[in-house]
Amino acid sequence: MPRYLGIISTPRPREEAFDYLADFASVAEWDPSVVEAHALDSGPPRVGSRLKVVVRTAGRETPFTYEIEELERPARVVLRAETAAVVSLDTITFAANAAGTDVTYDADLRLKGPLRLLELPMRVAFKRLAENAKAGLERELGMAEAQPEAIPAAS
Repeated sequence: MPRYLGIISTPRPREEAFDYLADFASVAEWDPSVVEAHALDSGPPRVGSRLKVVVRTAGRETPFTYEIEELERPARVVLRAETAAVVSLDTITFAANAAGTDVTYDADLRLKGPLRLLELPMRVAFKRLAENAKAGLERELGMAEAQPEAIPAAS
């Protein structure tokens, strides 16, 4: 399965970083592969809140409906989307540090059915997309200092 684990440090306080990312519609501001993102439910983010996110890859636009599965302010948010071809599970955790907050983003993409045969080539493409998203997130959160390069998670 394609998976990406990235860690950034931001000078923003933990609650502020959490609020920015728990409102997952912000993904359109920092992930260059996202062409559209908006909440499908009114009110603040909560467990069960849904968001529409449209991703462009290889010239195709694919809509995802994400749902917040876990929300523990200001420590953790877990979002899940499922289509006929893929399951995406994004876990974002927040830890205070002396200069602000460490944000850990764990993106796990599981291909379904015959598409599982494409997992190996998808890992390379997914890593590139995730690195671009990480750079955008660092920019948006005003990164304090770079952590070691993103760690490709074991499959």
